Amino acid sequence: MSKPLQSLWDDSLANSMSEPELLKYRSNLLGSDLRITNYGGGNTSAKVQMSDPLTGDDVTVLWVKGSGGDLGSIELDGFSTLYMDRLEQLKQKYRGLEYEDEMVALLSHCTFNLNPRAASIDTPLHAYIPHTHVDHMHPDAAIAIACTKDSRDLTETIFEGEMGWLPWQRPGYDLGLKLEAMAKSGPHLKGIVLEGHGIFTWGYTSKDCYLNTLTIIQRAADWLAKNNTSAPFGGEKLSQKLSADERRAVASRLMPLVRGKISSGERKIGHFDDSAEVLQFVNSAQLAPLAALGTSCPDHFLRTKIRPLVIDFDPQSADLETELVRCESALDGQLTSYREDYAAYYARCQRDTSPAMRDGNAVIYLIPGVGMLSFAKDKATARIASEFYINAINVMREASGVSEYVGLDEQEAFDIEYWLLEEAKLQRMPKPKNLAGKVAFITGGAGGIGFATASRLLQEGACVVLADIDEDSLAERGAQLVEQFSADVVRTVRCDVTDEVSVAQALAVAAVEFGGIDILVSNAGIASAAPIEETSIELWDRNLDILAKGYFLVSREGFKVMKRQSLGGSVIFIASKNGLVASQNASAYCTAKAAEVQLARCVALEGAPIGVRCNVVNPDAVLRGSRIWSGKWKKERADAYNMSEEQLEEHYRQRSLLKLNVFPEDIAEAAYFLASDVSSKSTGNIINVDAGHAPSFTR
Repeated sequence: MSKPLQSLWDDSLANSMSEPELLKYRSNLLGSDLRITNYGGGNTSAKVQMSDPLTGDDVTVLWVKGSGGDLGSIELDGFSTLYMDRLEQLKQKYRGLEYEDEMVALLSHCTFNLNPRAASIDTPLHAYIPHTHVDHMHPDAAIAIACTKDSRDLTETIFEGEMGWLPWQRPGYDLGLKLEAMAKSGPHLKGIVLEGHGIFTWGYTSKDCYLNTLTIIQRAADWLAKNNTSAPFGGEKLSQKLSADERRAVASRLMPLVRGKISSGERKIGHFDDSAEVLQFVNSAQLAPLAALGTSCPDHFLRTKIRPLVIDFDPQSADLETELVRCESALDGQLTSYREDYAAYYARCQRDTSPAMRDGNAVIYLIPGVGMLSFAKDKATARIASEFYINAINVMREASGVSEYVGLDEQEAFDIEYWLLEEAKLQRMPKPKNLAGKVAFITGGAGGIGFATASRLLQEGACVVLADIDEDSLAERGAQLVEQFSADVVRTVRCDVTDEVSVAQALAVAAVEFGGIDILVSNAGIASAAPIEETSIELWDRNLDILAKGYFLVSREGFKVMKRQSLGGSVIFIASKNGLVASQNASAYCTAKAAEVQLARCVALEGAPIGVRCNVVNPDAVLRGSRIWSGKWKKERADAYNMSEEQLEEHYRQRSLLKLNVFPEDIAEAAYFLASDVSSKSTGNIINVDAGHAPSFTR
């Protein structure tokens, strides 16, 4: 632990809070520090005196974190509320370990005030501890002690009898009764260590509980810091180090390949981590044996699978390119071997009532010298899996430094992974959105059409990389999307579409941040007008550079990524009605837009064998929100039609067959249609979004 835990409790805030509000406050403080508990992990409770809404009688109500959610952001509606007297009555219904799961269904009969928040399986663990305020946390420092072969002795040594100890047991009703018995038999105890799992701590008030939790965790961390003096993970194995740029380059090369090979059943999103903790582990002498032991804490392996896949890669090779080619060729064998091992694990451990085997691919991929990849159904899940495996790394480092690290027994791990209650939770998950698991790369992303398209694709569950040459506008647009959709699903990157190095680097960002791309929207553009005799070579070249060469470079680099993934894809060109019909005084622009349309047809031809579709959206007269109309182009077009700039929008509306204006959102809707599976049998096509312009009708 780099620095001691500090109390963040503010009496001036807390003094005006009710008991439920104090519980929320305490929970948020605890959940704000990953050294205390990981995302979504741990739970808190308080036994509160309240008035029964039906009888008016004073009753004791257990407020406890409900199923799902995260302590750091939990609100009052995230807590389940249950009558304590009814929870006590449940003891008469308990028929023993064989019938554990039926007790969870009975918890709903104890609900106070018709609270819809489902009670979690940890509810009995809090209910029966005879203390008013209880915390259950998963701090790395405590789990490191809990996951050693000497766990019980270390607990006694470190806490000098102030913490009880219970052997590993799956969370459930029986464990709640054991916690109750130990807490009652040891009134001097400040908490209990659960082998291979975490800690319970308590207090008379919410503040007392909070401070006790911090003290216990810090005590464990301090002891480990003093006594773990050995070289982490047996010391370094790799002497030659790759730079940060080299590590990202390797990741950007491997991630689309891995993603494609593991996404046959469900499209995956990737995450890359080369933090100091990860590099220390993947560069160590004990990487292979420790990784093979698997994780220990249930909260860890439920998100990471019980063990990772260590990719065969030698970062010390004299020829990195040759080593990458060798690594890539060996991937199929490694992935197949992992899946076979997972299937064998399932076959060994399955029970008559076990759900069907789930995805047999790894979640965590460790690359010596490079870092860690994680893949899951969405970015947040992949990122959180990565964070949990870092927790596991911390645990393995500290545990193996003071004793011998012990992974969870295989059958116990299986019984949690395929627990029917966990399966029921998975089945309750909402149906994925239409673009879930897909990554979109949008050029001209800071403009009106690019931004609207990004918003539309994000609404449907896609991850988006917004690319633009205007860094200030890009930062502003990116911040808007992050605020609306979350930081997990939005990335921004400066990209000059006329520079092949810039384009390649921008696509590499998409590969590292999300694992690859599935949707490529070429939208970067300019507009210019001039009579042909006044069209300079500079103006001509600028149009062709951005609108023709730019679309080519983005298509070429995006095509490479899609081909490596072997997942197909959708390329969408935002062209113009000027690609089909000429306009007065715009020869350079019209020619470049026509080139885009023809290029799209070429991409459609070459992409078809690998499932990559390419289609065109042709806007017309999108004035509002479009940056190209904020410069000289608007005046130039007004001059061409011999009218004022203020008259131009109405002119275009009246010119349209439908007498309607066209907005960025209209173009975005067409782009979404072409990006989605609804249009999966369309390629080489053109959609005009111009409110009707007869000369542009496709022939």
